Amino acid sequence: MNKVIKKTVIILGYTCNNNCVFCVYSEKDRKNDRPLKEIKAEIIKAKMGGATYLEFIGGETTIRPDFLEILKFAKQFKFETISITTNGRALYYFEYAKRILDAGLSSIVFSIHGHNATLHDSLTQVPGSFKQLIKAIENVRKLGFKNIGSNTTIVKKNYKNLEEIGNFVYSLGIRNSEFIFVDPSQGGASLDLKKMVPKISKTAPYIRKCLEIGKENQIPHWHVRYVPLCFFEDFLDRISEIQEVNTFKTQHIGPDFINNDVESSRSEIGRTKAPQCKNCKLNSLCEGIWRKYVEEFGDKELTPILK
Repeated sequence: MNKVIKKTVIILGYTCNNNCVFCVYSEKDRKNDRPLKEIKAEIIKAKMGGATYLEFIGGETTIRPDFLEILKFAKQFKFETISITTNGRALYYFEYAKRILDAGLSSIVFSIHGHNATLHDSLTQVPGSFKQLIKAIENVRKLGFKNIGSNTTIVKKNYKNLEEIGNFVYSLGIRNSEFIFVDPSQGGASLDLKKMVPKISKTAPYIRKCLEIGKENQIPHWHVRYVPLCFFEDFLDRISEIQEVNTFKTQHIGPDFINNDVESSRSEIGRTKAPQCKNCKLNSLCEGIWRKYVEEFGDKELTPILK
């Protein structure tokens, strides 16, 4: 049995240079990030608490004026992994990309929400963000950096393009990808749920086509997140949460919240199940579907896989 990786995710703040229509933090204070002193204290706590995997997320981490200092500070504690999730726009500038990598970064996850500028930029609401993102990926490749991943948020506007997005991500040489069914619990998606959130029954066939790319090419981590398992019986090895509970023990530390056990609390906080789920043979593995989704669309789509 593999050893569980203790992971700390620090949200540096909610400031961002994109304005994604679905952003879960869109209603947060996006003008003020956490003080540097506070971030350093959280890094020390993470190390003392036994974390070996440290991840910085936002907002947008890379636009903090003190971000290089944060990375250099973290590096001295010798975490096995120091990772960021980024929209990539700051890494469009080659010299800055080089400075970030030199500061101690060991993993980058790029947010890719479309396979072309038209789709991606319409979701980030920043013209040119796709061009900068692709250049950023080219820059870190030129610098010899290989530990690159991606995430794609699945919304009404892009779900029919998931196979194209998957093929595009694959063409970029990325072999560590997550396709994330949008969280309607708060933020942008909750403000206009019907416009933003697709029906899971309509979306699932497109997700499966995307997951086939990972399956056919034997990519270990090419996963979907936040979906009910009854639509994905043949892809259980491609479900993020199933893998995570056996791989990670994660804490999230934000400016306004702390969650010390993400894997255990996730299903309790935002997700629910239908009465018929109790008869499903996948019930014990499944974390259900978003509560806000059920409030809007009901739960009749969920069909148990009988034992």
